[in-house]
Amino acid sequence: MNVLVLNAGSSTLKFQLVRTDHERLSANTDEKLARGTIERLGGEAVLTLRAGDGPTTRTTASLRDHRAAVEWILAWLVSAESGVSLGGRADIEAVGHRVVHGGEQFTRSVRIDDAVLRGIEDTIDLAPLHNPANLRGIRAAAAVLGAGVPQVAVFDTAFHNTLPPHAYLYAIPYQLYRRYKVRRYGFHGTSHRYVAHRWRQLTGTAREATRLVTLHLGNGCSACAIAGGDSVDTSMGFTPLEGLVMGTRSGDVDATILDYVGAKEGLSLGEAEALLNKQSGLLGISGLTHDMRELLAEEREHRDRRASLAIDIFCYRVRKYVGAYLAAMGGADALVFAGGIGENAPEVRARICAGLEWMGLAIDAGRNDALAGGREGAFHAEGSRLGAWVIPTDEELLIARDTYRVVSGAPARF
Repeated sequence: MNVLVLNAGSSTLKFQLVRTDHERLSANTDEKLARGTIERLGGEAVLTLRAGDGPTTRTTASLRDHRAAVEWILAWLVSAESGVSLGGRADIEAVGHRVVHGGEQFTRSVRIDDAVLRGIEDTIDLAPLHNPANLRGIRAAAAVLGAGVPQVAVFDTAFHNTLPPHAYLYAIPYQLYRRYKVRRYGFHGTSHRYVAHRWRQLTGTAREATRLVTLHLGNGCSACAIAGGDSVDTSMGFTPLEGLVMGTRSGDVDATILDYVGAKEGLSLGEAEALLNKQSGLLGISGLTHDMRELLAEEREHRDRRASLAIDIFCYRVRKYVGAYLAAMGGADALVFAGGIGENAPEVRARICAGLEWMGLAIDAGRNDALAGGREGAFHAEGSRLGAWVIPTDEELLIARDTYRVVSGAPARF
């Protein structure tokens, strides 16, 4: 099945074309036929494109909206210029969409119909920046490809629907949950689910026997405790602001800081919240950048004190969550690192793991240093009781697989 995967933002559209089926999925031999990103929709858009393992190319096009972007993508995919082996638009057999928030209604990936669209609209209050853009992507694909091509919604929050009440409820008046569904939802679920599944493939571990702490570390960061193959706790909460220190997000803070800083700085509640989301994290601490690569370079080359402080706080917060989740689950088989930082920053991984020796973790420095640039593998030392792995995440591939499973009626749980 040829599955077009779409991830629609307010002014962006990311896509992948994936060929998959049951055999390819089981053998991890899915084919990635093409991928790309369209930025600055609404004017002269910038397109970054790649077919198969070929070179990446960049171009521009005047694209007014998501529908125009989908039209452009399809025209490129079937053109001789792309080199993708498609005979025409009819070869696109299904479309899978990333949808950020499914609330409590959507606990698994679903085929999109009018009722699903209404459900996604009902969760806009919970994700006002993301779900409207995701809906635009869905409607654009339907308008361009027609109602005959099935579409599937894959929700970031769905993997965390297995959290028990003691993990997802906040210690605030219970009626706020009953009235407004104020609770922990968690995010990055597609990434956490993918790396847990891939770890089971690599180790031959049964789903029911799986106990992991997975770490998605990038510009956005989250930790997830996985027991019996299910998410049982996660660091992001009602919104993606809670939890770990991130590129520009603060992570955990005392809630009264909003009112205190707002009063001191003359900020509205919305402005104070924006400060925590867009001016905090690595950027706020360092005063330099939200990019971990640049902070590590500043530390090495200039011994910048605030760059070092930002890195130390980042690693400490991750290590603290790892310890909490290991305690909550009574131990685990492994830590699994994913995301841009988790996959490509051996020094950060080493700092996070330092001090966990009492838990039985011993890392092999040489193996750790070798794991970057898309490489996957273990970097714990021989005899370590707790494993340490790097598994590059692939959310688009999981969306394609879920789309195939939903459309074909294959077993959906993995």
